[in-house]
Order: sequence, then structure tokens, then C-alpha cells
Amino acid sequence: MSSQALPDVRVPPPGPRSRELASRLALVECPSVPARREAQALASGEDAAPIVYTEGDGVNVLDVDRNRYVDMAAGFGALLLGHRPDAVARAIEAQAERLWLALGDVSPSDVKVALCERLVRLYPQAKARVILGSTGADAVTAALKTAALTTGRAGVVAFEGAYHGLSHGPLAACGLRPSYREPFAEALNHHVTFAPYPHDERSFDRAMTEVERAVAGGNVGAVLVEPILGRGGCVVPPAGFLPALRAACDRAEALLVCDEIWTGLGRSGAWLASVAMGALPDVVCLGKGLGGGLPISACIGSARAMASWGAHGGTTIHTATHFGSPVHCAAAVATLEAVDGRALPARAQRVGEMWMSRLRERTTGLSGVREVRGRGLMVGVALEGGGARGVSVTRRLLSRGWIVLTGGAQGDVLTLTPPLDIDDSLLDAFCDALADAVAAP
Repeated sequence: MSSQALPDVRVPPPGPRSRELASRLALVECPSVPARREAQALASGEDAAPIVYTEGDGVNVLDVDRNRYVDMAAGFGALLLGHRPDAVARAIEAQAERLWLALGDVSPSDVKVALCERLVRLYPQAKARVILGSTGADAVTAALKTAALTTGRAGVVAFEGAYHGLSHGPLAACGLRPSYREPFAEALNHHVTFAPYPHDERSFDRAMTEVERAVAGGNVGAVLVEPILGRGGCVVPPAGFLPALRAACDRAEALLVCDEIWTGLGRSGAWLASVAMGALPDVVCLGKGLGGGLPISACIGSARAMASWGAHGGTTIHTATHFGSPVHCAAAVATLEAVDGRALPARAQRVGEMWMSRLRERTTGLSGVREVRGRGLMVGVALEGGGARGVSVTRRLLSRGWIVLTGGAQGDVLTLTPPLDIDDSLLDAFCDALADAVAAP
């Protein structure tokens, strides 16, 4: 299997082997997963059964029926270098020969030291500090704890449409869908205010009015924001949004926390989207692509923001057994070196602009496409027709060998986050496939 090959669909997906394995999984998996698929099928009239992966290489995936796909989702945007990138695979293999698990924050591994030193260099201010985690939600949890420790305030300003993970702490600030929060509302932080996420100048004014009103109350310790909405539909805010949040936080003595789990590490065309947009956060959350496909995350904070963790004699901590796993740290170091050495953030910016232009050209005049938007290789195609239309188009693309996810509160935005080194010829081929899928009756 070539790592940059076009699709090769031999059995209409999902094939018989995928259906068999999916049926077995539905008997033992959390019921929410099959229930969601049943609801999608009922609303869209489409078969929502999944394909089952068996192999991945670069931008390609094989399912258990031996169909080959081009992966435009790339592990929810996490596979910056594609599936099983050579440099990361070699680092994992070498580390696995030496040490799998150290002793957390008691006795760290040498590769944890190397990773933390590499991570603080991403933050453009001296003496930054790092808290490692396993998931993006771990990083957001650490950031919210940092804000509470530093400011002594429980309040958080978050944004409608934003997604910060579904763990207990971040869930209170998840604005993507109220249904994620509502069953657990009584157990969550009651001091969260949601502001609209701006997509133009008018909504920018509304958003900042809500932010200013919230921070004026004196109880807000953190403003938590995605520089570009990820699962919320690849929404790029007006240019002044992040600087305005920075100024509001400074006036209120609150921390600006930027969730760069989607946008960071080159995905949006910069190492840190917030910095590229003109705002230095107090705390940055990284995850998804950091481990090259393995789960590891980081909360990076300024010296001032992180100082509060040392003010309790070490009795207040944020750690877990597998935080800083040596194998995962080695994967992260190799990923950062590959992204840097191949100048992939700049490539994502350049290639993404050209690709969005091509997507607009191919979909202009087609009914059903409202907008193509995004930055770097984080691109959203907003569709007419709601979530049902989103499911229909993704299934048509799947039948043509393209793996695509939907985002947005209504599920009506195709979220395209391919590996940062995807070949231009595949991006061109996808434009044609998308036009065909949208135009199909």
C-alpha cells in the first residue's frame, strides 16, 4: 500500500467483514455509539454503519474488506504526519527497547525532560512551564486548575460552538451541544458563562459585549477559547478577536487560556494560532497531533501563571500514572522534530490557501454548499440541509474512498483535516470527488 495513493474501493462500504465486526462491537460497546448511528440513519435515510480499519500508512487507510481510502479526517486532525510515520515509528521502537514506564512525577524519564524542554520553546516567553497529560481534555483540565489557583476565582468564560473535551472539568465549558452537558449539569462548575463565537464583525461586537459583561463581575478566572473552532465547524474569527480577549483578560486580571488542541503544531498554518493572531495566551493547551498518533498532551503556561502550583509546598498537584509515558514522550519529540524539520506549518498555510481556492471553484454554482472556510489544513465546507445532508455527503464520499467527518452544532459542516504532508494531487482529486458527492441526487 502506497502512503499517498488514490482510493481503491473494491467492495461497497461498509463491506461484509466491516458489518460483521461492527455488529459484534455494538453488543459490548457503550450504547451511546450504536444509538447515535441509529439516530443518524433515521434522520438522513443513509446507512450509518461504520467501516472497520485494519491498516494505515501515510494518508491511506485499509478497511477489513481491503478497500483503500484517503483519510481526510486523519484521526480527528491528530495524525499530522499521517498513519505510522517513519520517524515516529523509529522513535517508538527505540524507546520501547529501553523503557516503557517511569515513575510519574517522582522519578521522570530522560525523554520526558527532552520533551518538556522542547515544548517550552514553543511558548514565546522565557521561563514557561509544562504539565503533561494523556488527552486534550487533560490539558484543558490542567489549564482550568491553573487559572483557579492563580486567580482564586472559579468563573470561566467559554464560547458557543466550542469543544474542549468531555471529561468532568472541561465538560462544563463545552459549548458545542448542550446535550453533552445537561445530564451532568448539577455536578459541573456552575460559574461558566457562554458567549457567542464570532464569525464576522457584527457577531464580534456581540461576543465582546458578553465577555466584558462576564469579566466585569469579578469572578472570572479564565477565558477559554479555541483560536479557530474545530469541531464547531472550522470557524475563523475576525482578526481582532484574540487581541480583544487578551486585553479584556488583562483588565480583569483573568487568564487567557487558548485551546490549541486542534489549531496548534502547524494544523492551522502556525505553531500556535493564537500567537500568529496577535495574542500571547497565559496558558496554551496542546494535544491531538503532539504524539504522532499516540495519546499525549501538554498544558504550557507562562512563569506567572504557573507559579501558583509551587505556592503550596508541592501539596497541590496535577498528575497521573501514565502522564509523561516514555514511549509517548519519544513519539512527541520525534513528531515535533519532523514537523519542524519539514517546515510543515508553513506548508499547511500555503497549501491550505490554494486548496480552499480550488474547493470554492469546484463548488461554485452547486446548490447545497454555503461556504468554504478555514485556515491552513483545517478546512470546513458548510452545507445546506442540516445534519442529515452532512451525513449523506460523507457517505457518498466514503463510497468513493474518501474518509470525512462532519462538525458544527448541527453536523452540517464537512471538517477536513488531512495529514500536513498530503500530496497536492490528492487534494485536487478530492475537489472533484466533493463536487460529485454534493451534486449527486
